Parts: sequence; C-alpha cells; structure tokens
Amino acid sequence: MPSGIWRIAMGVGIPVGFNTTGLDIPGWFSAMCMAMSLGTEGLALLTLGLVKPWGEVVPGWIPLIGGKRVAPLAAVVPALLGAAVLMLLTIPRAGGFGGAQGAPTGPALVVMDACYAPLLLWGPLLVVVTISYYRRRLN
Repeated sequence: MPSGIWRIAMGVGIPVGFNTTGLDIPGWFSAMCMAMSLGTEGLALLTLGLVKPWGEVVPGWIPLIGGKRVAPLAAVVPALLGAAVLMLLTIPRAGGFGGAQGAPTGPALVVMDACYAPLLLWGPLLVVVTISYYRRRLN
C-alpha cells in the first residue's frame, strides 16, 4: 500500500522528490502510475485467497464458476511465479533507490525507500503462505 500511495502521489503531480522532468504528468505517465498501483493492490488482494475460504471454494456470486472448488495448483503455480517475479524486481533494490536515475535525495529518498521497503518482504512471505496453502490443501 505505501508504494502505491507514493506512486499515485507522483503520478498526480505531488512533489515527492523524484525528477519528473520530461514525464507526461498529467497524461500517460499518470495513467501508468495509477494502473501499476491498482494492479499491485489487486494482486495483494489475491494473496489473501491463500488464507481465506474463497481461495479454496470460488464465492457463489461469481458467474459460471461460483461454488466450485479451486484446484490447488491453480493457486499455487501463479502464486509461486508471482513470488519469483516480486523477488527479481525487489531484491536488486534492497539497498534503496539512491543513485537510481531521477531518484530523490535526502529526506525524500528516505520516504521513498520506506514506502517501497515492504515490497522486499512480499515475495518471501508469499512463498511461505503458498507452501502453507499447498500443504493444507493436500490433506
């Protein structure tokens, strides 16, 4: 959530310390920031399916498939692939964004790094939750 809020703030033109010179704000860059933030939050909500009942049986209100059991691998495979992608994208930035092109400096960099730091945990924790889901569904 913090990285999404930071990205949306940048996308709507709130100064967050990032060099946005040459970026289309408002415009395509703003739309991309919104889409990335909404997509990330949507994927985070899907992660909850690994610990909630609707991750085992599709909710009845969903047309055509409501009430059917979720095949364990239909959740496990995308979750593990997502965890791998998350770790590939976040681990290289584990030391922070200092030195990245256009990155803020000083206190703004500290805020940006703090907003993105939780993403470092998402990938490994997603692996743990996915393994737990798989083990639970095997029984």
